[in-house]
Amino acid sequence: MRFPLSIIGVAAAAVASRQFVHAFTPSTTTTTHSIRRRSASISSNSRTSIPTLPIGTTEFSSSRLHSTYSAELVSNQDAALGPNGFSSSRIRNFSIIAHIDHGKSTLADRLLESTATVASRDMTNQLLDNMDLERERGITIKLQAARVLYRSREDNEMYVLNLIDTPGHVDFSYEVSRSLAACEGALLVVDASQGIEAQTLANVYLALENSLEIIPILNKIDLPAADPDRVTEEIKDTIGLDCSNIVRASAKSGIGIDDILESIVKYVPPPKPDTGGPFRALIFDSLYDPYRGVIVFMRVMDGAVKRGDPIRFLNSRAEHDVVEVGIMNPNQVPVDCLRAGEVGYLCASIRDVLDARVGDTIVLSSEYKAAAKLLDPDSKEEPITPLPGYQVAVPMVFCGIFPVDADQYENLRDALGKMRLNDAAITYEPETSGAMGFGFRCGFLGLLHMDVVRERLEREYDLDLIVTAPTVVYKVEKGEGEKKTVEIVDTPSKMPEIMRDMKVFEPYVKVEILTPSEYNGQVIELGQERRGILIDIKYLTPTRSTIVYEIPLAEVITDFFDQLKSRTKGYASMEYQLIEYRPGNLVRLDVKINYEDAPPLATIVHVDAAQTVGRRLVESLKELIPRQMFKVPIQACIGVKVIASAVISPMMKDVLAKCYGGDISRKKKLLKKQAKGKKRMKLMGKVNVPQEAFMAVIKLDKSAGN
Repeated sequence: MRFPLSIIGVAAAAVASRQFVHAFTPSTTTTTHSIRRRSASISSNSRTSIPTLPIGTTEFSSSRLHSTYSAELVSNQDAALGPNGFSSSRIRNFSIIAHIDHGKSTLADRLLESTATVASRDMTNQLLDNMDLERERGITIKLQAARVLYRSREDNEMYVLNLIDTPGHVDFSYEVSRSLAACEGALLVVDASQGIEAQTLANVYLALENSLEIIPILNKIDLPAADPDRVTEEIKDTIGLDCSNIVRASAKSGIGIDDILESIVKYVPPPKPDTGGPFRALIFDSLYDPYRGVIVFMRVMDGAVKRGDPIRFLNSRAEHDVVEVGIMNPNQVPVDCLRAGEVGYLCASIRDVLDARVGDTIVLSSEYKAAAKLLDPDSKEEPITPLPGYQVAVPMVFCGIFPVDADQYENLRDALGKMRLNDAAITYEPETSGAMGFGFRCGFLGLLHMDVVRERLEREYDLDLIVTAPTVVYKVEKGEGEKKTVEIVDTPSKMPEIMRDMKVFEPYVKVEILTPSEYNGQVIELGQERRGILIDIKYLTPTRSTIVYEIPLAEVITDFFDQLKSRTKGYASMEYQLIEYRPGNLVRLDVKINYEDAPPLATIVHVDAAQTVGRRLVESLKELIPRQMFKVPIQACIGVKVIASAVISPMMKDVLAKCYGGDISRKKKLLKKQAKGKKRMKLMGKVNVPQEAFMAVIKLDKSAGN
């Protein structure tokens, strides 16, 4: 049914004023009018459904709709669970973990489709990947949750399955750790043709650290290259999992989906029953809605929360009144209350993004104050014990982000604050550059993470940005004994000049590479070229090996992974983690353009590769920087010593074109006048460096010896 535009406008205004937060009627067929919003959090996180009128409604009355909804809500929230109603013993909270491109998102689609959670007409591929960027790249970037109702074939009982789909790329492992903390079980999806990959092992270890029940799933068994028996043996021998409950399935074809659902009900333990203590909930994700404020996604551990309850965030100490609680189905559906063991969302008109941080614990203000009265006034102990939360993410890669237009600085600050709300792995602090003005120094988990954040900022917040070349964090020690000082260097321009009593320490990572055994030689050769130290080689099977290297992080964040894929024809995968800082013979390579320093283009390199990297850098800049009306020299320097140089030839204007015939003195006069103009232009002219030039440093990895 279609409504007039005026009614839609009234509905949108009602959402903004929160008068119709409960206008959605789950039991009635409805139509949803999508409103295009310029804001990032709406366009990229389509978790918000606009309340609409049921078919046949002719009067748009707030009191009528609200009362009708509330009555149906209370009666229908637990009615689908059977005559016994709600019970935490029939809740299953689980995540889907796997290596990238092993079929997590497709499996999530089939689970939603087979349980009729989403109507067939509304089904699309990668349904939970609701960002355009995720669909374009074919990867999962953000964890997404959905609630599924499933009637078991074994006992004919209705179960609530809370599904959390997670990313598979190593750069988004922090998203995986956050989702696992909200679950009791995990589906480990393994491609039946490719077998175990590096990120498969990493995700299994994360799940084991959280004491989760792991159900192995062999996906894509219908492929011609599938070998389920071989991969099952790999899982047994490599990971040590009990494969007696392994499920063979094909998410694309729908094979084995019912068996997966039965395994979830049978093997994933229910959440711990309510202890009767105060309400506590763990925030595992959040987003910013310009109309509703911060929307918090949480797992309730104890107690219950409902609309109207005053709540308190233990970490930020902020207090708010709950406006709405609900579940993800997978769109947001308001409910009467959320109880222990459930996964849902909460709105409380939170306008400050710092109030609700990922990993914080939510409690009821009344219970907090009552417990505080029982404590000693001088005690620093929290009245209610906070939940463990998450480990702080350690950024691997740093870069500078600057707005092209200085007037967008405040917009960039707000955008980074909102972005960090649902991506706690981002760190940022203000930075000033003489060349680019005011911006921020940002930390990321990897190059893909950095690229995704940059693109989201540009798309979702309509910003034009300049991103400097990525670098890692170094430590510089000066002096000895009591006079020894340690400086943290997160940008090459901060690296001091080389001194006699100075030591530079660089981060090393442990890289675990899984590859077919026939490519062991190429992988070892690549590791040696990147100053790596070979630690171990193991043969998982007669045809697959795992090679462990310790390599400087700066060598890994360049095109190491691309080189690995190229040398192994795409069959290798890798996982890395930071281990320690070690001394290295490193120098700062400066770049001068038209005899002026360009700090954003500086880089820190090993002294043995400095000349080769400098030569490649100036040649790349020569191709990327547009020609000017005057000659532009480009130099790569270590201190005052020039180790490589190139010249951008000037564009020539033919001033003699109008001199056809005549005396030669006329031509000499014109050429002399042009020479004076070029000399003045060289002294006063400025060179605009395009964004591609800043990113050229990424290409200048230490593969110079390849």
